[in-house]
Amino acid sequence: MFEKLKDKSLNASNERFDTLIGKSAQIYGRLVLLDSVRIDGKVIGNIETAPDHKVSVAIGATGEVKGDITAHRVMVAGKIEGNIYADERVEFHKDSIVHGDISYGSIAVEHGAKLLGLVIQNSGSTNSAQADAKNVIHNAQTVKPS
Repeated sequence: MFEKLKDKSLNASNERFDTLIGKSAQIYGRLVLLDSVRIDGKVIGNIETAPDHKVSVAIGATGEVKGDITAHRVMVAGKIEGNIYADERVEFHKDSIVHGDISYGSIAVEHGAKLLGLVIQNSGSTNSAQADAKNVIHNAQTVKPS
């Protein structure tokens, strides 16, 4: 029984990435995307996608993001310091490290992934569900223990 589970891992996506940020690249500032991106370098700033586009953001094993990510699908093999808002799906591969809150439609976490933050499932794939998740995360961050 356990042998079958042992060999399973997150499969590589057949996703097509129109933009690649190489491992020697460093970007400072806000990224607004209309097409999918793979990040193997460093991005310091928020990553946002157009709500009417089903854009994926993949963080490669050498990739690092310091900022929030808002996308249809987010795949992480590297490091993120910031919140993740994934309308459809979020995937965390075995060596990924995330320090931030996560809002998702569906989730996959490989053994060995390190997550530190709130993990909240969206009740639907609407903008209001994403806004609700953002409000919950914001409230949790601003409430001070007595």
